[in-house]
Amino acid sequence: MSRKYKFHNPNGIYFVSFATIFWIDIFIREDYLWTIAESLQYSRKNKGMEIFAWVILPSHVHLIFRAKNSNPGQLIKELKTYTSKKLQKMIAENPKESRRNWLLWLFYLSGKRNSNVKKGQFWQQNNHPIELWSNKVIDQKIDYIHYNPVKSGFVSEPHHWKYSSAANFYGYPEIFPIDKL
Repeated sequence: MSRKYKFHNPNGIYFVSFATIFWIDIFIREDYLWTIAESLQYSRKNKGMEIFAWVILPSHVHLIFRAKNSNPGQLIKELKTYTSKKLQKMIAENPKESRRNWLLWLFYLSGKRNSNVKKGQFWQQNNHPIELWSNKVIDQKIDYIHYNPVKSGFVSEPHHWKYSSAANFYGYPEIFPIDKL
């Protein structure tokens, strides 16, 4: 992994992205989306993650956050580990999941190729953390996060995408509160 993709400043504000293996569109079902949103909310309330902006798209998540306990890498690792296990279990046990066997097979194959994974691999290993060093850059990344569903053609306005912090910024009903910068 390149040095530029590491958490160098434990107290920094970071933009991270993490994607499912093979960029598979997993987050097309409400219960899978809600699992990620709940996990973010739990990390915020109980793990010391300050969340400033977020979005969940069909195959990936974008997040702007800071670790109150100076452990950004550990926070992301725990979030990804928990959601990986939980979502793989949900998929395996979901009788309505038409892609279940195919998804589980892909998770298994990806995990088999990776010595760090004991069972199936859900997330790609990289997070590509980018430390945000100025208000201008923070604003650019917030706009990027919120306009991602618009640019993808899913919605016409950022606050129309339910699984995003755009509602928080535009004064609409939100999934969970976010932290102020």
